Amino acid sequence: MMNRRDFLAAGAAAVAFGLPVSAHAANGLKFGIETSFSFATLIDEARRLAGTPYVAPPVPPRDILNRIDYQAHGQIRFDTGRALFAEGPGPFPVTFFHLGKYFQVPARMHLVTGTSAREIIYDPAYFEMPIDSPARALPRDSGFAGFRFQESRRGDQAKLGWRRNDWVAFLGASYFRAIGELYQYGLSARGIAVNIALPDRVEEFPCFTHFYFETPAGDDGTVVVYALLDGPSLAGAYRFAMTRDKGVVMEVEKALFLRTDIARLGIAPMTSMYWFSETRKPELVDWRPEVHDSDGLALWSGKGERIWRPLNNPPRIIDSSFEDMNPRGFGLSQRDRNFDHYQDGVLYDRRPSLWVEPLDAWGQGAVQLFELPTDDEIHDNIVAAWVPAEPAKAGASYRFRYRLHWRADEPYPTSMARCVATRLGNGGQPGQPRPRGVRKFMVEFLGGPLVNIPYGVKPEVVLWASRGSFSYVFSEAVPNGVPGHWRAQFDLAVTGTTPVELRLFLRNGGQDLTETWIYQYHPTPDEQS
Repeated sequence: MMNRRDFLAAGAAAVAFGLPVSAHAANGLKFGIETSFSFATLIDEARRLAGTPYVAPPVPPRDILNRIDYQAHGQIRFDTGRALFAEGPGPFPVTFFHLGKYFQVPARMHLVTGTSAREIIYDPAYFEMPIDSPARALPRDSGFAGFRFQESRRGDQAKLGWRRNDWVAFLGASYFRAIGELYQYGLSARGIAVNIALPDRVEEFPCFTHFYFETPAGDDGTVVVYALLDGPSLAGAYRFAMTRDKGVVMEVEKALFLRTDIARLGIAPMTSMYWFSETRKPELVDWRPEVHDSDGLALWSGKGERIWRPLNNPPRIIDSSFEDMNPRGFGLSQRDRNFDHYQDGVLYDRRPSLWVEPLDAWGQGAVQLFELPTDDEIHDNIVAAWVPAEPAKAGASYRFRYRLHWRADEPYPTSMARCVATRLGNGGQPGQPRPRGVRKFMVEFLGGPLVNIPYGVKPEVVLWASRGSFSYVFSEAVPNGVPGHWRAQFDLAVTGTTPVELRLFLRNGGQDLTETWIYQYHPTPDEQS
């Protein structure tokens, strides 16, 4: 896989083979013949595909693609003068990614006008590349790897330079990402997840094989893209209505059709990176205080409970399941926005949070969190998705609608105090021998009703663990002068290395003051001796 850190750091008339295309939209691109198109026909095509044996899309010669490594791929740049919609209509031009070693499956691009579509024919002349680039040896019909929408050519965003800056990108399998309001890329979303982290199944990565760009009808800041997805176990049709506003908001509608049984079907999946944070850091592993794109999973249950689950870099693959009925939302968040906590020029403090807002009743199921061990920041080791309770059987079909919010924070913040830090240390008391097998926890909350706690009142710590015993349990105001900044402290004594599930919130006079903190603690063998 490509090093994700490097990846993140990372006007003529149309030549047509059919009816003419608007010169403004075409901007030097070549087009195929006209065909009828609608979202309904795309859904029909996905249904038809699912009723036939899977056939992998053709791939250009892999020996050539493998020579287009990270360095060679970085020297290939799409000519923005040929961008789709470079002169309008709409404010957001579209540019395309070239194939290479890390993105080998072509995706076919189409322009939609009214009820018809025409394929955008790949031509190496669209790309600027060195004379000795291995990409020049590819066949002329090789195709594109993906696309991105550039910043607006108008208004304040135009000052950023639309030719240099983009705000959404689809690249590789069914992966896509968008920037938040702090102008940084970070975690990714996926069209679907199939058999995530199962011991007896190989995870599948279905691909978006066709994209259809709707010709903008106005300048309202919304772009519409349709996609056809295909993979060994299912096919699907997608509609993305994407708005560039404070951050990026996407309304997603998808129809899925299953070829085979799927043991674990992940809806609205998202993928991120968590290496270490203030919670626990291996000694001398890195000079930076924290390294992560996301630091927790936020949940808003169907019953209205607000939950914060700090992320782990576990010793082995861990699957945590949060069962629910008709969830109101969930997402991977980056709550820590202090640059001093990272000290890194790749700006982890500005990475977006991603929130999933269901637009229909999703029924019974669970938000499942998958945490994989990692020893570097180049690996995406965190996945979260909604998994329906009903078994995903061959021949089944699904329709889902949801909204993706790429923001600095959750779009619907709770009125209660939120967890802002989880810290672990040795148990016991300063100046006294530290007992083995005892871990001290400091869980910090900020804001909400905690701001109005009367002087001398200490909130009750409501605490539960799946095993072990507690001592030194109390709450106190953090001595930094910040109103409403409190922490709950407790020691946990456990034996063995089986994970411990913990649950905590603050209460006063029968009123819940904070969201619910949930944590999975992994005792290590050296702590038990």
